[in-house]
Amino acid sequence: MELIMKYQFAENKWITDELEVVIEKLTGADNTPEKCVGLFQGASEIGPRALGNRSLLFNPTNPYAKNIMNNIKKREPYRPFAGSIMLEHADTWFDMCGLKDSPWMTYAIPAKQLAKETIPAIIHVDGSCRIQTVTKEQNEHYYNLIEAFHKKMLEAEQEDGVLDGHGCPIVFNTSFNLKGEAIVETLEDALDTCKSSSAPFDWLYVPTWEDDELDLPEEWVPSTKPVEISAVAHD
Repeated sequence: MELIMKYQFAENKWITDELEVVIEKLTGADNTPEKCVGLFQGASEIGPRALGNRSLLFNPTNPYAKNIMNNIKKREPYRPFAGSIMLEHADTWFDMCGLKDSPWMTYAIPAKQLAKETIPAIIHVDGSCRIQTVTKEQNEHYYNLIEAFHKKMLEAEQEDGVLDGHGCPIVFNTSFNLKGEAIVETLEDALDTCKSSSAPFDWLYVPTWEDDELDLPEEWVPSTKPVEISAVAHD
């Protein structure tokens, strides 16, 4: 039996440090509706953008993604969303206009036709997208997540008979907060925000909880003992 770490901290709300679980939830590969995942790792970010340490993530190919995320965040429908893309794929999806990268999500960059057709949820009405390019050197855990998401989307295309597909090296990325609230700072903030949110924001991904020495309840902390895939700890 494959062993993974996932724990239920409230009704229909889960926390995990397993990337495989997160990719299944983002893509619906486990035959359940796609989920919004809150990413919490490392130090909190300073500035106006969420760049992969305090982010809400979703599948940008979902045709209802914008409406779903607006409902979760109680946002005005005219406000654009953004995406994070692996740097090596940026030129395929966007007209970088001579830019080598866009790591701080500060530029509205024209989308190419591939992006307009594949990820319309994060393309603004003027055909642009405020993208964040991501490298492994800048943010290893976030890059690994996007890379794994891309691979899973490629596999899905191949299973559907699309042998020359592009996958999706992009995730829908918005700040980890709800309307009227600041971006979450602590894990407690993240847990409270997830608890008070509507579906499909049901999952938290904390890839660095050991490295960051987070003050988690003992029953949540990964142990050296095998934990079955269905292991649950209630508060």
